[in-house]
Amino acid sequence: MIENYLESVKRQFAYYRSLGDKTFVQLTEAELFWEYSTNNNSIAIIVNHLSGNMLSRWTDFLTTDGEKEGHNRDEEFEDRIKSKAELLSKWDEGWRCLFLALDSVNDDNFEEVVYIRNMGHTVVEVINRQLAHYAYHVGQITYLSKMIKGAQWQSLSVPKGRSKEYNANKFS
Repeated sequence: MIENYLESVKRQFAYYRSLGDKTFVQLTEAELFWEYSTNNNSIAIIVNHLSGNMLSRWTDFLTTDGEKEGHNRDEEFEDRIKSKAELLSKWDEGWRCLFLALDSVNDDNFEEVVYIRNMGHTVVEVINRQLAHYAYHVGQITYLSKMIKGAQWQSLSVPKGRSKEYNANKFS
C-alpha cells in the first residue's frame, strides 16, 4: 500500500512538473516576466516561490521543520530571477529536492510526524498538501502562458473542441 501510494504521488508530481516544462518551451524570455498588472505575479515570480517552497519543505523534511530558519517567503514574491536560464535552474533545483525527499520515504519512516511551522503532520498529509499547492501554481503558470500566447498556445491536454478526435485516436 505504501509503495503504491508513493509511486502514485511521484507520478502526479512528475505530471505537474512536465506541464511546467512543456509550458516553458512555448515562452520567450520576456514572456516569463510578463505581469497582467502590478498586483499580479509573473511566471518567473511563481517559479521563484515554488522553488523556495520546495527547498524549504523538502530539505531534510523528515527531521527538520518544513519552514526552514533561512526561508524568506516574502522574498519569493519579489522580482529575483533575471533570465530564462536562471528560471529553469531554480525550477530544476526545487523538483530535484522534492524527488530526492520522496525517494527517502519508506516503510520505516512512513508513519513519522513531520513538522511545518511547528505543526505536526503525517507524511501523507505533507505530501498531499504540497501536491495540491504545486498543482495550484502550475495551473497559474499554464493559465498565464495561455493568456500570453493567445492563438499560438499549444494545448497541454485535449485541445478545446477536439475531444471526439482525441478519444478516437486514444482508443483506436
